[in-house]
Amino acid sequence: MPFIPHTPDDVRAMLAAIGTPSIETLFDEIPPALRIADLPALPEALNERQIARLMTERAAADPHWLGFLGAGAYEHHIPAAVWEIAGRGEFYSAYTPYQPEASQGTLQVLYEYQSMMAGLTGLAVSNASLYDGGSALAEALLMAVRANRKSKSKRILIPRTLHPGYRRVAHAIIHNQGLELVELPYDPTGGHTPVEGLAAYAGQDFAALVIAQPNFFGVLEEVDALTDWAHQHNVLVVAVVNPTALAILKPPGEWGATGADMACGDGQPLGSPLSSGGPYFGFLCCRQELVRQMPGRLVGRTVDLDSKPGFTLTLQAREQHIRRSKATSNICTNQGLMVTAATLYLALLGPQGLEQVATACHANTRSLVEQLSRIPGVHRVFNRPAFHETVLQLPRPAGEVLGRLLAQGILGGFDLRDDYPELGHALLVCATETKDEADLQRYAETLATVV
Repeated sequence: MPFIPHTPDDVRAMLAAIGTPSIETLFDEIPPALRIADLPALPEALNERQIARLMTERAAADPHWLGFLGAGAYEHHIPAAVWEIAGRGEFYSAYTPYQPEASQGTLQVLYEYQSMMAGLTGLAVSNASLYDGGSALAEALLMAVRANRKSKSKRILIPRTLHPGYRRVAHAIIHNQGLELVELPYDPTGGHTPVEGLAAYAGQDFAALVIAQPNFFGVLEEVDALTDWAHQHNVLVVAVVNPTALAILKPPGEWGATGADMACGDGQPLGSPLSSGGPYFGFLCCRQELVRQMPGRLVGRTVDLDSKPGFTLTLQAREQHIRRSKATSNICTNQGLMVTAATLYLALLGPQGLEQVATACHANTRSLVEQLSRIPGVHRVFNRPAFHETVLQLPRPAGEVLGRLLAQGILGGFDLRDDYPELGHALLVCATETKDEADLQRYAETLATVV
C-alpha cells in the first residue's frame, strides 16, 4: 500500500509529545543480550525509484504458466472492480469492528456477505468467516459434537474422498480434544462414497458425517441418500462445498428430506487470487437451531433509538469476549479483507453471473477431458458425473509427466500418488472459465507429445 514515512521532524515531535528522548528508549526494557546489534546480511537501503525497478525486474522473472491445477485452489477471473474497491484504505486496513458507531461500513459488508453465503448454501445462518477451508471444517466438527444432543460420541465419519489437506488440518486441530475421525472408503469405479458402505456403521454412535460436494476427485456424491442415512441414525451432516459449484448444484440446505446441518469450505474461488497459496478464508453456515454453537463472529442488522437501520456484532462466542471455559472457539480473525473481496465478487456477478462461471468451468473441464482421453494410454478413472476437475490415468508416472509439461510452460494438474497411491499413475486436472479452446488444445497436444 502506498505510504509516506515519517520525517525526522515528525519523529522528534512525537517523542517530545510523550516525553521520551529517543526511539531506543522505548525498547530499553529488552535485555541487551537479547537484542541484535546489527544485520550484516541486510543490503543498503534503496530509494523509491530503485525499489520500483527491482520489484519490476523480479516480477518479470516469474514465468507465466498455463494452469490446469486445481485441488482446492482455483484460477478464476476476478473483475477489476473487486480489488479496486477492496484495496481502498477504508477496507484494506480496517480492523475488527468492535465499535459499531465507527465501523458501520465494515459491519454492513460482513452482513451482506453473511446474507449471500446463507442464500448460496440454503442455510439460515453464516458467520463472518474463518481462516481457510480446513480450519472451517475443524470448527464445524467441533460444533457438531457440541450440538448433537442425541449423541454422546466424539466419533465422526469422514470420507477418504475429502480433500487430503482438509483431513490433515482437521485432525491436527481436533485430535487433542478427543475427537476421532473414522475414514470411509470410496467406490473404486465411481470415486464416490457409496451409501451401501455405511451399513457397517448402522447402530453405532457417531456425532457427524462429512459429505463433500464435489469431492476431491471432482466426483458428485449421492448427497440426498447420504444425508437421509445420517439423520435416520441421529448423525449430523457437515457439508464441505465449493461455493462456485453451488451456483448450479443443489444447496446443502436442501439435501435429503431435511437438509444438511452445516456447510463449510474455502471461499478462495470468490474473488481471492491464487497468490502463492493465500491468504484465503473459510466459511461456515448452519441451521438456525445451531446458531448458539457457531464459532467466530456474527453481524446482525438492527435499528437505533431513532429507528435508523444499523449493524452490530451480535454473537461473539470467543474467549476475547466471554469466559474462556464458555467460548466456542479461539478463532481470532475474520479474514475481513478476503470476505470484503468475496462480497464484492458476488455482488458484481450476481446469481446469473456466478451460474455462468460454474457452467463455463464445467464445459471446459468436459472438453479438456474429452481431448485428453483421445491420447493413447490416457483415460478417466471414475465413471460418475463430475464438476470442475477429473482424475485421469496416465501411462507414465504423473510426477514425471508434470515435470515435462512444466518445462513447456504448463501446470498440468495434481499428482495423486502420495495421497492415493492405489490409483497408480493418476492425475487430477482442472479447467476453469479462464481457459479458451486454444488453451485446451495446447494442453492436449503437449500432453500427447510428453506421454
